[in-house]
Amino acid sequence: MQINDHKVVSFHYTLTNDEGELVDTTAGGEPLPYLHGEKEIVAGLEQALEGKSVGDKLKITLAAADAYGDLDPALIEVVSAEMFEGVETLEAGMEFETELDNGDDEFVRIISVDGDNVTIDGNHPLAGQNLTFDVEITDIRDATEEELEHGHVNGDNEECCS
Repeated sequence: MQINDHKVVSFHYTLTNDEGELVDTTAGGEPLPYLHGEKEIVAGLEQALEGKSVGDKLKITLAAADAYGDLDPALIEVVSAEMFEGVETLEAGMEFETELDNGDDEFVRIISVDGDNVTIDGNHPLAGQNLTFDVEITDIRDATEEELEHGHVNGDNEECCS
């Protein structure tokens, strides 16, 4: 069976940046499952996996734009500490989920605090970085009706979608 739309694919990966530093890995754990064609993984990786089979191993280097996107300076801004009502101490590295005017959720990370001025970054933490994925395909199967309906893989113990 080959990877194409509506297949559930499981794979092990090791992710490194341009400096060769380990960013993430499934080594020693469970492979990552995803529903192919539903944009559950970065676009460049999903495209590279198209047509592959169980047992295939590949090394994929993605430019930032094909991974988590280029760094968007418009997503970095200085806001008042008052925006973080109920949080006693604000520190660089803290992450928050916020709701946009259109109802979508956005994650922001504090990159610095200067008195009442807090600099936040709405970019993905890996935005602007070229990334290399070492991948091994471990399983491919047809998606269930429920997975197709929901647009993602349902885990063994996962309560899904309301």
